[in-house]
Amino acid sequence: MRILIWHVHGSWTTAFVHGRHDYLLPTTPERGPDGLGRARTWDWPSAAREVSSEALADEDVDLVVLQRPHEVELAEKWLGGRRPGRDLPAVYLEHNTPAGAVPDTRHPMAGGRIPIVHVTGFNDLVWDCDGTPTTVIEHGIVDPGRRYTGDIERAGVVVNDPVRRGRSVGADLIPGLAEGVGADVFGMRVDRLPPHRGLRTFEDLPQQDLHDHLPRRRVYVHLNRWTSLGLSLLEAMHLGMPVVALATTETPLAVPHEAGFVTTRRDEIVPAVRHLMKDPDVAEEAGLIGRRYARKRYGLERFLDEWDDVLRWVATDSVR
Repeated sequence: MRILIWHVHGSWTTAFVHGRHDYLLPTTPERGPDGLGRARTWDWPSAAREVSSEALADEDVDLVVLQRPHEVELAEKWLGGRRPGRDLPAVYLEHNTPAGAVPDTRHPMAGGRIPIVHVTGFNDLVWDCDGTPTTVIEHGIVDPGRRYTGDIERAGVVVNDPVRRGRSVGADLIPGLAEGVGADVFGMRVDRLPPHRGLRTFEDLPQQDLHDHLPRRRVYVHLNRWTSLGLSLLEAMHLGMPVVALATTETPLAVPHEAGFVTTRRDEIVPAVRHLMKDPDVAEEAGLIGRRYARKRYGLERFLDEWDDVLRWVATDSVR
């Protein structure tokens, strides 16, 4: 299939474009949110091909994967009047937890003809999709290999735009973590965090560099309160890192007990990290358990197979 998809979430798209199809990624002259094209900091196969917005009208497209509500109108405009869900098979991928009055938040595609794919069972449960067909395809990870050394006795955190996103990503918990055990925070716009004792930031490393530097930290700490299941957490587990995480949204199902520590108590975060820091052998064993679990549940082949099933179903159902 020739699939039109926007580059919205780099880590998720990295897994998706490793599939068995051709992927058309729109570009705009300014390379803005609607036209990023190929990733610059991830390694994508050649099947992921950039197409300018002006050239899309001449492209044969078999199916559209939508990820934001406005992409329905945008696709119709750029595809020469072909509307997803009417003239072309389409599926809507929902990455996020609802941001409204949970559990009564109505999904923007609710009541329509385009089926919705959620990335976690939790998201499928809490969004009100009003009878629109839904399914769940859990994340898949391109395995970076076990790289854990833990030789830097500090906590590692990965988060993008923590100042803007605030409590949803646990930005308010970072100072206490930094003061208690020392925290190295990686991601986009992390340099906007206020300076604090014990805090170091590493701005927007390429994925390969992140996968080299992050697992040198003794423990990975996941402070997200209200987000979908963070791919950074699953990548850390693939890297073989022990995990301390908040028991919110899908996380309790993603992190087995033996892989570290999962809690809803803020006063347990720093002690849990300290426990893993003081015994490198325990930390290493927890990381090995987490890696085995993550590879089994969030493996790339399972992810791609499930997406192939959904894509075939959507394409077939649309031509009946």
